[in-house]
Amino acid sequence: MTKHAPGRALRAHLSARGMTLIEILVVLVLIGIVMGIVGGNFIQRGEVAKQKAAKIEIGQIGQTLDLFKLEVGRYPTQQEGLQALVTAPPGIPNWNGPYWKKPTVPKDPWGNDYVYVFPGQHGAYDITSYGADGKEGGDGADKDVNSWDP
Repeated sequence: MTKHAPGRALRAHLSARGMTLIEILVVLVLIGIVMGIVGGNFIQRGEVAKQKAAKIEIGQIGQTLDLFKLEVGRYPTQQEGLQALVTAPPGIPNWNGPYWKKPTVPKDPWGNDYVYVFPGQHGAYDITSYGADGKEGGDGADKDVNSWDP
């Protein structure tokens, strides 16, 4: 029979005991803090991406409005709105649309209608998305995105 070193049994016992409830709670709290930081940054990046997408789509709508004007001779009236890009308004013989590729008028990345104003205060027309809150004005994710800002 060989004798084992006295510390070997103690080390085997300690390594087999597992983690205490307090150690598990500390690990869970640390994971929660890290997820909160990462999740917060992820959500902010998502909102910035939506604002950039809205700006790009506003530019595409503007190009489509310019094509409408080139063929019809004018921009859609306030009453006709962006719907004139999808369906022909009555009494327009030069309408060769639909000018928008999709069968419905586009919505902003938050699911709200773009606001079309003709004649515009900042150009021939103004197009605005009111951001995440769907209301005029706001900061951060709620900031308006429009056709006249760079």
